[in-house]
Amino acid sequence: MFLFELKSYRKSLLIWSLSIIGVMVFLLSLFPSISREFDAFAQILEGYPEPFRQAFGIHIESMGTFLGFYTYIFMYITLCGAIQAMLLGMSVVSRETRERTADFLLTKPETRTRVLTSKLLAAFVSILLTNVLYLAASWLMAEQLQSGAYDVKLYIMISITLLFVQLMFVGLGLIASVLLPRIKGVLPVSLTTVLVFYIIGMLVSGDEGGLKRYLSPFKYFDTKRVLETASYETFYIIAAAGIVILCTAVCYHIYIRRDISA
Repeated sequence: MFLFELKSYRKSLLIWSLSIIGVMVFLLSLFPSISREFDAFAQILEGYPEPFRQAFGIHIESMGTFLGFYTYIFMYITLCGAIQAMLLGMSVVSRETRERTADFLLTKPETRTRVLTSKLLAAFVSILLTNVLYLAASWLMAEQLQSGAYDVKLYIMISITLLFVQLMFVGLGLIASVLLPRIKGVLPVSLTTVLVFYIIGMLVSGDEGGLKRYLSPFKYFDTKRVLETASYETFYIIAAAGIVILCTAVCYHIYIRRDISA
């Protein structure tokens, strides 16, 4: 069952991986021209109000460096990854209901716990493969642009936060799939959910260490702070892990006990 689920995700895995890598390659390819004309570029950015720059993660003092520019474009990469993860999380449970195959699946000599575990493992492996492909491609792109003239450890630490954010959105997708089992299309719900959290993240950008950051998964791993401190924030790591565990536990609880419509 695990291999079947993993095989069923291969097309979306390939499409999303190539899409995320494509966004990264396009945005990083802008850095050489921006760095050459950074003084003029910085003057343009200074013309925007400070709240606007905070909302979009624009930090003029660091955007002239390769890693500083990477932390800025990474928010768009994370946005794409979050949409993929939300879609995947919602598909784990709701796909059988939408395709009317749930009754066929549950007549097999398999417990619901094992069925759900196989599906979750396939989703996790898909997310992990996406991140492995992205990390390899982004490292190659960085080497082409900088030839080792950057902190590789920091670059990897920033890139890995994509995995953490995606795991949180997989968990949120699981909750949505068990609470909305009869949903006909996962794309509108996934896009709406991700964009709402993204907008919330933009609105709380000025709250560097406050509680408002807990409202948006996009703010749990502040790439600018990672760049400055070379570390993750412990409380937000714990909170992110708690969200994933809680969402998974609730999904198991509801899925094992609920009636499955044929």
